[in-house]
Amino acid sequence: MSPFSHASTFNKIAGFNELNEAVKRLDFRNAVRDVRRFNYICALLELLVGQQMTNLSGCAQKTLLAMLEELACYAVTNQYNPRALFNLLTKLRALSQAERSAFWGGPLGSQLLWNQHEETIDRILQMAQQMQIKEPHPDTNPQLLQLPEECLREIILRLSDHKDLDASSKACDQLAALVDEQRVWKELAIFHFTPLQIDIVTSKTSNVDWKKIYYTLKRSFTPREDRQYAEMLSLCRYCCCLFWRSLGHPCIADQCPEFRERIQRSGGALPPSPIPPSAFLKFFSL
Repeated sequence: MSPFSHASTFNKIAGFNELNEAVKRLDFRNAVRDVRRFNYICALLELLVGQQMTNLSGCAQKTLLAMLEELACYAVTNQYNPRALFNLLTKLRALSQAERSAFWGGPLGSQLLWNQHEETIDRILQMAQQMQIKEPHPDTNPQLLQLPEECLREIILRLSDHKDLDASSKACDQLAALVDEQRVWKELAIFHFTPLQIDIVTSKTSNVDWKKIYYTLKRSFTPREDRQYAEMLSLCRYCCCLFWRSLGHPCIADQCPEFRERIQRSGGALPPSPIPPSAFLKFFSL
């Protein structure tokens, strides 16, 4: 059965307990091994580790640290997205140091549980130290830079993070020339910002430099959060279920012919609402 959770039940008991339950029902721990959902889980963990971790219940902390350990294992094994992993580890180290010095030398709560948390954090940090990005074997063909320029350009155009573009430009002169093309930054601006926002910025200059325009947009507006993840949690408008859109969920609109008929008479089904990480935490008053 596809993982899902009813949002309407979250206010029945303490929010932190329900967060722990929702994380289990939505199968977040296994979701970190799905490349489409990896960045979403990273963003959620970054919010929790950075702001809320010390306030969570012991069970919720244990669940989230298990997710983080699973994420670190996946990233190290597959050499995937080291920047996201290291950003999380920076906050995790700060959290660990803060907890060691808090409350006159020790955290509140079960000392045994905190010792287990420390052991988990140490395992995660040791695992991350083993991460090494290996170059392909010299006999592997074709190498990246052996691809035609048109192929390299298409690869560059599919990067949705300006940090990846900047890193690519520093890798070699061939990629730097492609990254400097106006089309790359124009597509990035169109991807992350609305036409109205772009018009506001471009109307103030006669010399359009799309790289400068992108960074001006980034300083002036918040990038569209729904464009930052290959997949997000969604909220069904009919049965109030949180679910992964690629996996679906058992919906009343699919199971009840009379309800489905009413939907068709009212103009057709409405798409589910995307739920970014920050909005997900608001279900639990976090």
